[in-house]
Amino acid sequence: MVLIKKRFILVLTVVIEATTLPHAMFFSYNGRIIGPYFAVCHRVSLKKVTTNQATIRIILNGQDHELADGSTVADMIAALRLRPEHVAVECNKTLISRKVHSETRLSQGDEVEVVTLVGGGAPTGNGEDLIPPLKIGTHTLTNRLMVGTGKYATLELMQECLEASGAEVITVAVRRERLSDKSGRNILDFIDLKKHTILPNTAGCFTAEEALRTARLGRELLEGLGNAGADWVKLEVLSDPRTLLPDPMATVLATEVLVKEGFQVLCYTSDCPVTARRLKAVGAACVMPAGSPIGSGQGVLNPSSIRIILEDLKGEDPDYPVVIDAGVGTASDVAFAMELGCDGVLLNTGIASAQDPLRMAFAMRHAMTAGYLAARSGRIPRKLYATASSPIDGLIR
Repeated sequence: MVLIKKRFILVLTVVIEATTLPHAMFFSYNGRIIGPYFAVCHRVSLKKVTTNQATIRIILNGQDHELADGSTVADMIAALRLRPEHVAVECNKTLISRKVHSETRLSQGDEVEVVTLVGGGAPTGNGEDLIPPLKIGTHTLTNRLMVGTGKYATLELMQECLEASGAEVITVAVRRERLSDKSGRNILDFIDLKKHTILPNTAGCFTAEEALRTARLGRELLEGLGNAGADWVKLEVLSDPRTLLPDPMATVLATEVLVKEGFQVLCYTSDCPVTARRLKAVGAACVMPAGSPIGSGQGVLNPSSIRIILEDLKGEDPDYPVVIDAGVGTASDVAFAMELGCDGVLLNTGIASAQDPLRMAFAMRHAMTAGYLAARSGRIPRKLYATASSPIDGLIR
């Protein structure tokens, strides 16, 4: 009796932790229904089971697995607690018809695939795998959402939101008051430098000279940390503290100097197409027009200017990166920027100052994916009148 109970517990553990199917499964033990158990994948992987019988080892769905010597395909399916009608089996890349499952013995080293049906044939993941990497200078980004680190209530909340956003590039201001919290803890203690590339910015600089000094300090800091972001900078040269709009002349001047010093410069600028062209001409690695004033949450106020910037900068250089920076207030702003054809979005306040920053971080991440894919999927044309989506043939009259 003890042995039976022990075996039951072992089998139940295998089912709960290792079986992965896209439907509910029920099991019976001593007349009692146990379950349901739900899973989402289409392959099966099991924990290793140790018995006193002679055994063989096979490769089951890419994982090492042990079976009793002499086991047939039917025996294996039964041991996996699967319904034969719900799976198909391949052995050594040859389909094994279910008609011969009970006759087909498995041998040492066989490579077995057990598959089932999953909903629809949609791609795995959440759509992010359909978005190609973004190249800015020598940097290649797998996620086109870049986020800042300021304004969070706590460093712990910042850390959670960075993870939720999926961003691999995060911006950090090179200023003493931004590096430590009130308890003296360093912001860098809450950033995984192996996972994230730091983009130092010159936030708060109102002259080209201030911005140059800050950029050089940022490079020195990141070189000491061994972070890949040491060779680039997000350049901000602001005109006044009330509007925080960029100073176009000082931005162009500072870009020229930094490019000569070996920086890859990502330039925060207005939505002026003329300034955008000049910044690219002097060597900016990326132009980042503001959607609206920093922290205003107004979204993209002048889409026509953004479209012109995209045409001007990408006309003969379609891979040149244009990233919306500033003014993003919610997820729909991100989606709209991407649908305009922008290559990415950089934001901070939209997440950090939201009532629920963590939820907003997730929302911004999904909006990035939605906007990018929608822009490249070909929307239906706008029409004045309705077009029926259901066929009219065969109506009962």
